[in-house]
Formats: sequence, structure tokens, C-alpha cells
Amino acid sequence: MNLTTQDLTELADIAIRAATEAGQMVARTRPQNVEHKASGATLASQVVTEIDRAAEEIIVDILNPTLEPYELGLLTEETPDDGGRLTADYFWSIDPIDGTLPFIEGNPGYSISIALVRRDATPQIGVVYDPVEETLYHAVAEGGLFRDRQPWEPLAQPRADELSVFVTGGFLAIENHDEFEAALGQAAREMGLTGARLEVGGGAVMKACAVLDSAPACFFIFPGPTGASLWDYAATACLFAEANAIATDMSGGALDLNRADSTNMGHRGALYASEEEVAQRVRQLSNMTA
Repeated sequence: MNLTTQDLTELADIAIRAATEAGQMVARTRPQNVEHKASGATLASQVVTEIDRAAEEIIVDILNPTLEPYELGLLTEETPDDGGRLTADYFWSIDPIDGTLPFIEGNPGYSISIALVRRDATPQIGVVYDPVEETLYHAVAEGGLFRDRQPWEPLAQPRADELSVFVTGGFLAIENHDEFEAALGQAAREMGLTGARLEVGGGAVMKACAVLDSAPACFFIFPGPTGASLWDYAATACLFAEANAIATDMSGGALDLNRADSTNMGHRGALYASEEEVAQRVRQLSNMTA
């Protein structure tokens, strides 16, 4: 089944409603019970709360009526992968709360993320809702990028004079991360900037959105066992495609958003950048951490 532009627009509206309703619930709720999943290589990927599951239930209840008429698969973080994404022409990819750790700690940096992905791994819809700022980002393939439902061209905004570098806490555990940070600063100066500023904290989804808000900027996760999952990247990959920004694996290839053998994306890592020159600089330096 090939979805039309009208189909995608209608499905995007439904996903926006699902993300917003879940996000509004999350914003007015505090977790009472924190559990640790057996899977996950880092604390951020292990923690889960009853609010994650409640948000997922809201989202799935709203999206379920779309599954049969549009022949869609469904992949969610808190429910085992049933493999439907590998046979359906399109599937929903849902992260009910990306950034559960900052949510638990009462810090900003968490979001609700919903994407529609084609079986060939290309994102068709991306919806991100930030419950803290009450900000909605969404995009439809070849249909534009929007912020709070208004057309948005983030890379047309005035550029900062410093490179913003968004990283996970795992970056600081790399033995020579300080050398890499210094090399990024030098690369930034060679690009005519004053230097590079490291930003740590928050979930992968909000870090990617911050790249669009902070050009010149980048966010990356090196290949390794602590890589994020399909649902961490799918929605923002669509946002970046419509912004004409960079969202690739660490070697510059397409993000494997429908990996057959696993939902984990650590095998290739990920790189988001506001522009190709920034992406190239990060790729050139990435062998320092190998």
C-alpha cells in the first residue's frame, strides 16, 4: 500500500493529537515507581516508570484505529517488537517518553516522539512534543517542517558564533573525550567560529531538536553497545530531512530505521548536524575515540 500525501497529512494530525495528549498527561504527573529493565547498557536506557507505560497507552489507543485501514505496523519502546514492522509497508515507531532519566529527576530534556517509517527505513512523519516548553515539532515527508503548527525554517535563522555540541552522558565516559572536545574547538575555529561549547544532558530527541534551534550545532552518539534505538531517531530524522539538515549514521550513511536483527542502533552510531561541514568535521575526528 502506498500512502498518499493526503494520507500522510491525516496520519500526522492523528500522531500530533496522540503526542500532545500523552505529553500533557506527562507534564502534570510525577512518577511514583521507578523500575529497571533488564535490557539497556546505560542507566538512561534501563529506567522506566508507570508514566512511560501510561503515555504509551494513550498514544497506542489513539493510533490503533489507523493500523487496519492503512495496513500499518506498530513498534513501541515499552512493548516487545512483534516483527510487524518488517512486513508492513509502513509502521509507527513510538517513544512514549524519550529522556525518562531527566523526567524522573525533574529536569528538562524529555519528550514524546512518534514517527511513521516506511519499510525501506525512510521516515514519512515525525512528531515531537516537549512537555516542559509545550512545544510541538512535526514534519511530513516532502511536506515541510513545522513548529507549533507554523512553517519553520530553523537554518534560515541567524547563526551563532560558537559551535554547540550536544552529547550524552556516555560521551564523558570515553577515555580521551577531553582531547576530542579540544579538537572540536579547533575545528570550530578553523570554520571561523570562536570555539565549541559542550552541552550534556537530556534525551536524544530533544538534543536533536536543539541542533536545529542552535546552528551551527551537532549531536552525535558513537558506535557501541550504548547506542540508542529506532524510536530515538525516527521522528527527528524526518524533521531533519525536511529542514535540509544532516541526520546520518556516524560514517555518513542513512540511519537504519528498520534494522532487521535488532531495534538497537549502536552498530553504526548517529550524527545530527545543522550543516554538512560540521558533520564532516565530526566524522573526521571520530577515529580519536575508536
